[in-house]
Amino acid sequence: MKTLVLGITLFAMLLSSVAINAQQKVPFAGDRIVTVMTHNVYNGVDAELSAVAGSASFPALLHNVAAVYQAYFARNFPERAAAIAAEVEATRPTLIGLQEAILVRTQTPPDGPATPATTVALDYVQILLNALAARGLHYEVVVQSINFDAELPSELGFDVRHTDREVILARSDLKTSDLKLSNAQGGNFVTNCAIPSPVTGPITIRRGWVAVDVKIRGKSFRLISTHLDNGCPMPDPFAVQEAQAAELLSGPAATKLPVVLVGDFNSPGDGSGATYNSIIAAGFDDAAVEAGIGSLATCCQAADLLNSGSTLTQRIDFVLFRGAFSVHGAVTIGDSQADRTPSGLWPSDHAGLAATLELAHP
Repeated sequence: MKTLVLGITLFAMLLSSVAINAQQKVPFAGDRIVTVMTHNVYNGVDAELSAVAGSASFPALLHNVAAVYQAYFARNFPERAAAIAAEVEATRPTLIGLQEAILVRTQTPPDGPATPATTVALDYVQILLNALAARGLHYEVVVQSINFDAELPSELGFDVRHTDREVILARSDLKTSDLKLSNAQGGNFVTNCAIPSPVTGPITIRRGWVAVDVKIRGKSFRLISTHLDNGCPMPDPFAVQEAQAAELLSGPAATKLPVVLVGDFNSPGDGSGATYNSIIAAGFDDAAVEAGIGSLATCCQAADLLNSGSTLTQRIDFVLFRGAFSVHGAVTIGDSQADRTPSGLWPSDHAGLAATLELAHP
């Protein structure tokens, strides 16, 4: 009888141990398991940047550039970064693709791009790294791409320089036997949207991508992160976006390695997005769909991030993969009321997405 009781007790302990281990955020709990996150962290000034492009006069331009600068602080990225860091702590991704990870710099006296601004006012990447470190999380920049980079004078008495970046972060506390990174690279698309502006002339919204080759216990894949055009004022508003996707497929994704492609694609994953459809037709699978959460929206909250209820209606942020992967799970993050900051801001106008993938054995 004692033997039977002891056996039942040990079996119960084993089940409990399995349940606990299943909840632990261990990077490689299986043989070759990796969690990848994508997050458009939101520059906070989309509406204000549009006003700059539409400025009808030079005084209006100066005023609108000042409004951009003031809006950076109103959207309070340090506070939002703390909320994003909490999301990272909850999911413990090994690799993170960031979009709209901007750098804001100023320069006095104002002379536009004649003298490049170098005084840092806000560095979204460093702010996020600091917020992660405050939670005991260790990440570092693997690669970044400089995308849209514009400097204009303001009525505040200084230039404002807005630099958009595509960034990949990786955990820096893992053994090299668990995670090896190589061939970090980045680039800009040849095809980009040029927005007409009465004062400055056409403003080119340059976009790009970053990539790194990842080896987990002898098995490799390529991670690519990108942010595609969101609709250019042309006869076909998505022609630029589709051309950028084609550049991805013929560029960094043209490899014999398995590929994980993450980012903000600005193309719905509900069958109506031609760009999303073309990437799927090129052999990619959708981790959210495989995990059963393909109906969850990732975009977009209000421009000021103060909407009381979530206004996410479209799914345009993805973890896509091509090759011998299996999906262990996926989750959207930053999309519940509990994720909002103390001042009531949503962490971003996009929800993030984390997916756990396993590479098949050779």
